[in-house]
Amino acid sequence: MISSVIVPRATQSRLSVLVAKPLRGAMVLLARSRTRYLDRDLILSQYAPIFLVVRLAVWIGLLVLGFGLLIWGVGAPTLASAFRLSASSVLPLGITHARSGLETAIAFLESASGVVVVALQISYLPSLYGSFNRRESLVTLLDSSSGSPPWGPEILCRHALIDNEEHLAELYHDWEQWAADVAESHTSYSILLHFRSPEPRTSWILALLACMDAASLHLSLNPLSAPASSRPFLRMGIVCLRKLTTVTGGTYSPDPMPDAAISLQIRDFEDAVARMEAVGWETERSSAEAWPHFRGWRVNYEGMAYRLAELVEAPPGPWSGSRTGLIESSMIPLRPPHRAPSAERENLLRVTAARRAHRGTSGRGGGTSPGRHG
Repeated sequence: MISSVIVPRATQSRLSVLVAKPLRGAMVLLARSRTRYLDRDLILSQYAPIFLVVRLAVWIGLLVLGFGLLIWGVGAPTLASAFRLSASSVLPLGITHARSGLETAIAFLESASGVVVVALQISYLPSLYGSFNRRESLVTLLDSSSGSPPWGPEILCRHALIDNEEHLAELYHDWEQWAADVAESHTSYSILLHFRSPEPRTSWILALLACMDAASLHLSLNPLSAPASSRPFLRMGIVCLRKLTTVTGGTYSPDPMPDAAISLQIRDFEDAVARMEAVGWETERSSAEAWPHFRGWRVNYEGMAYRLAELVEAPPGPWSGSRTGLIESSMIPLRPPHRAPSAERENLLRVTAARRAHRGTSGRGGGTSPGRHG
């Protein structure tokens, strides 16, 4: 209990693991009997709350068992009477009374232990839900920038569509802070990994992956003008994924080669770049030139992100891997129509063209050669 609730470290008690494995296995088995994602999400959303209740019940049950055996050992007439006194004392209920001073002392110690266990569990919940709310606030905020499910190229598309690329520097900075917070909170309280977002098509792991893909695309296509905050964010995102992979029992390569193979295909990358260019995103490299650089970044986090997405049964978002037994394919997020009065729209187009022409005078092209980005 101490390692699960009190100690703020990436440690898990054996008891928590013993409770979690069969419970999660049963929930996942039930969920995977459904082929529609929304049906799966409804089932899996119950896992984390049920785990907390079951673990508390197991803790209390073990107190009853342990103290019941102690009471029986000091002279209780029968094992049944010892367990009745133990069950009566753990909360305490006071239904059954001790027969001797030694039984009274044991019952008093059990009552104190029961109160401490329940109090610690209750005090544990605000920290748990505080971390959950901090996580979901930025995930929800991303919905306007990427849609549901989140997707990296769509983040860049929507910013280019409204000529708001300057905001991306702030977005990367915010997500660097978010990744640091999640790396600390979700390794200390790993059950947070399984608390699902309120919106079924949204997921914290897809949101992180989308932002990391957006930063990787930005650095690969626009090495001269990409915000300085994109690199620290990517590095913090990789650190976050490594910590979460470790706490969930996974493995990763600490130093992957930049030219190593990744699951994402170059044709999917080229389609995404064409989608960005169609809404006005100006690149400093062609898609063919940018691909080795993008792959050099993504090789550092793709495998870990895909594994975590599979572990938590994340929505079938684009560029996020497959889900066991799910027949639904990845959905490209729908973009709301970009509308404005005719005169205002024409003026906006002129202003946008002037800004881009002004930025173009600073020069385009060039960049560093692909290297180890991790």
